[in-house]
Amino acid sequence: MDSIESQDLLYDEPLSIRVGCSIKERRVDKYLHGRFSNFSRRLLQDAIKGGHVQVNGQSVKPSYQLTAGDTIDLVLPTPQKKEILGEEIPLEVVYEDDDLILINKQAGIIVHPARGNKHGTLVNALVHYSDELSTGLGEFRPGIVHRLDRNTTGIMIVAKNDEAQWKVAKQFENREVTKEYLAIVHGTPELTADCISARLGVHPRIREKYAVRPEQGKDSITYYDVLEAFDGYSLIKCAPRTGRTHQIRVHLSHIKHPIVADDMYGGKLVYPWQLENAESQVQDPILARCALHAWTIEFRHPTTEERVRFEAPLPEDMMHLLEMLRTHRTPKKRK
Repeated sequence: MDSIESQDLLYDEPLSIRVGCSIKERRVDKYLHGRFSNFSRRLLQDAIKGGHVQVNGQSVKPSYQLTAGDTIDLVLPTPQKKEILGEEIPLEVVYEDDDLILINKQAGIIVHPARGNKHGTLVNALVHYSDELSTGLGEFRPGIVHRLDRNTTGIMIVAKNDEAQWKVAKQFENREVTKEYLAIVHGTPELTADCISARLGVHPRIREKYAVRPEQGKDSITYYDVLEAFDGYSLIKCAPRTGRTHQIRVHLSHIKHPIVADDMYGGKLVYPWQLENAESQVQDPILARCALHAWTIEFRHPTTEERVRFEAPLPEDMMHLLEMLRTHRTPKKRK
């Protein structure tokens, strides 16, 4: 059988791949995930364990180390469909065509169902909204191409068919997607624009957190630009060049300017009396979640191949905090 490209991969059909000389990832499960990023790594691992993948005619483990010239024969079984309940959850649709839905995700909503969160997710909302969604990033994730943290708002791409899913996912994999975020942080960086390059990995003691891990972390790069500087706070534009989990949050905390209200990484709640320099009193915080917003996204449209850019306006809570800062914390002049 001839070697194949990712978009040709079908369930329940025998396929064959010849490993090239420029192999970078030698673990067979990671290699296949790199070739077929439209399929979850777990699905590929299950296929390997189930004997649906052979290397040079022999069954292997997911950790098997490949060599240039190896032949991989595989058959991916059709996964059992999981019933996802559509729920009437409001969606702010920024743009829609036959291939894509661009949404402005609200705060406090998880992207897809997971253990302990089977309802009230973005996927539940999407299933209710549209009958056309791609296979996604695996079970319970139809339409999902990429994710945002629960309390991060902003622009997200949703795919309506598998071809669009694969083409956009490949752009993410090749770092061809350009994203810009807006964050309100504590303090003002000494440099008004800079690049943060610090390797990130799972926190050594707290599993839910990530941390700068110089020796064992993965390369992580974030460019930032200070848009407005106030007394004690700043509005910052961040442009990540890699897509590590919690990357912007960890990087800004690393340079001692954590995001407002991001208590996981050192951010504090801000109250009206604090900005007004008044006596302390019992008040609700101006903003009760991490002040981070996915502002713009730019990529090639999967059908037209044209470079397209979409923008999601700041949500009300971040706008309210900015207005309070502009009113009570006179902006500092940029040097």
